[in-house]
Amino acid sequence: MDLDTAATTPASEAVLRAVQDFLPWYSSVHRGAGAKSQHSTARYEQAQETTTRFVGADPATHVALFPRNTTEALNLLAFRLGLTRDDVVVTTAVEHHSNLLPWRRAARLRVVDVDRRGTFDVAAVEAALDQRPAPRALAVTGASNVTGWVPDLRSIAAAAHERGVLVVVDGAQLVPHRPVDMAALGIDVLAFSGHKMHAPFGAGALVVPRRLLAHGEPFLVGGGTVRAVSFDDVVWADPPDRDDAGSPNVVGAVALAAAADDLRDRGWVDRLRHEEALVRALDGELAAVPGLRRLGAVSGDRLPVAAFVLDGVPHGLVAARLAQEHGMGVRNGCFCAHPYLTRLLGLGPVEVRRFHEDARAGRHDRLPGAVRVSCNATTSLADVAALGEALRTITATPVRARLYRQGRDGSVVPVVPAPRTPA
Repeated sequence: MDLDTAATTPASEAVLRAVQDFLPWYSSVHRGAGAKSQHSTARYEQAQETTTRFVGADPATHVALFPRNTTEALNLLAFRLGLTRDDVVVTTAVEHHSNLLPWRRAARLRVVDVDRRGTFDVAAVEAALDQRPAPRALAVTGASNVTGWVPDLRSIAAAAHERGVLVVVDGAQLVPHRPVDMAALGIDVLAFSGHKMHAPFGAGALVVPRRLLAHGEPFLVGGGTVRAVSFDDVVWADPPDRDDAGSPNVVGAVALAAAADDLRDRGWVDRLRHEEALVRALDGELAAVPGLRRLGAVSGDRLPVAAFVLDGVPHGLVAARLAQEHGMGVRNGCFCAHPYLTRLLGLGPVEVRRFHEDARAGRHDRLPGAVRVSCNATTSLADVAALGEALRTITATPVRARLYRQGRDGSVVPVVPAPRTPA
């Protein structure tokens, strides 16, 4: 049972069909005179337009690039904005590392912190935007990969635009779960990943205004990025070619566009209704597990994602027992959101310092963390009910912890094959 869909998703039937239909026609794109090259070029450029329109952007003003994933997309953008150490980027304590580290390397961070519920409000964002020096950009998540919390993007973007600040959204979690209209929400730049929306063929998307890419050197340089080259001069190509070095991942682009078409064609009404039911079911089941503490808000707009700890049971052991005894795949650790999780766990400066010291020493078995369960449209309500029952079994049978051992690398494995709960 896959309860780790916030990490990645398998290919959907629609995506597999699109890829299989395209593969016999695969060839290099642009500048090729052959029929296969012409077909591949057309499919690649069609994928760019499909992806741009899918998130409510206008192909006349915006373009879709296909980096490997959200992480690469945000690294590309941080470089292309030409930031310096004198520039400020406002971001939040909720962010995945992918929306922290690229900005931290390129500029100075001004962080909007979270309250005890792991959330922040528009007023906190406004306060950060009003500090001096004025920020160049606001980088904010569309939905938390830890708690599933969905910030009020429309109001946040409006506040940033009132102050002339570029709005960048990490949509890795949001795009697979919600219809996104960049124009309506006020999002300037959106990054997301194909592998989180049933298109695991190595392509993500960066939907960005053409004007931001019209000048300056690209993040990656090489074939396809230029009009002319000598040993003394380079004439860069226009967007999007300038930022599309080398042979692009045409198969990944076709897969991502197919996933976008599939989400659009299926419609959002039933999907959203089902995910709302999943959120309620998760709330109910987890509340009924003795000794379980939820991390973050359990109200407001949320995706079907939950992070928690069990009293007296290491997070790695919970995940291992769910896998070995109940056939459930979940995630444990800090979910590439260390600053956020340390706040949710209530760790103080001394504990955070110890966390970093243990990490430097390679003592992953000592690192703090939690368990995360994440669902999507393929998850059934019966799956959530089974999760609740499995967690209650784990809390009721602490003696089974003796069947597992933990290594210095943090992995928890059974000493002997663990008894599987009867189906």
